[in-house]
Amino acid sequence: MRHCHVLSVFTREGAGGNPLGVITDITGLDDGAMQAIAADLAFSETVFLDWTVPGVPRARIFTTVVEIPFAGHPLVGAAWALGAMGPGTTRRVACGIGEVPFRSEGDRVFIEVPLPGEVEPAPVPSVAGLPPAERAWLVRLPLRYLLLEAGSPEAVAGAKPDLAALAVAPWEGTLLFSRSGPAVKARFFCPALGVPDEDPATGSAAVALAAALACDGESAGAMTVNQGDEVGAPSRIEVVWGGGKVAVGGGVRRDEVRALEG
Repeated sequence: MRHCHVLSVFTREGAGGNPLGVITDITGLDDGAMQAIAADLAFSETVFLDWTVPGVPRARIFTTVVEIPFAGHPLVGAAWALGAMGPGTTRRVACGIGEVPFRSEGDRVFIEVPLPGEVEPAPVPSVAGLPPAERAWLVRLPLRYLLLEAGSPEAVAGAKPDLAALAVAPWEGTLLFSRSGPAVKARFFCPALGVPDEDPATGSAAVALAAALACDGESAGAMTVNQGDEVGAPSRIEVVWGGGKVAVGGGVRRDEVRALEG
């Protein structure tokens, strides 16, 4: 018997957020068993905290179909668990891109990662259900995200993308957004990674957007990303970048603790 802490990450005024499973005991679990648990829980991601090697704990992040090296809401949730549930002796968590420092401000948790450097302008693809984009970028972090800037928040809200087409696109995730100053309206789709509909809140996509803006001349800045309204999970991601770093974070709420067999 082991326990899964179910969190909601990137909440908006205490509500909504992206559900996450956090498992702090991986005794007896191999890669296949972790993947099976993640598939059974059916969250967009589940994170397993690995303490088997002394030093900084490692976060292993699984979607329902694959392990991935980096994702925002699992790392924020893992950081919350490390800070709130103990032992409280670390302010770093390791993942596939290296060690990630984190900090807590009440129920809000922030992680900080290097600003991705692999950013390039991209031709706007023609995908059914996506509105015409004003600009597009391809960002590698290390998964490939296509970022599409739409003309208005209403265009973002009204999009009904062809998820079957996105599942076989030559990139893993698609961020559709509209920006007005520091306010961003966003939606994210990643069917190729086993998320069948759309993700309620995507910290890694916020990191990618900061990288694209930095590449476009905004070397430092801050923004608030609102996401998840279209799937009934209003979410908010706070983003600050500069000096080659980007911090993303937001509210975290623990919803329940589930007992898992095995």
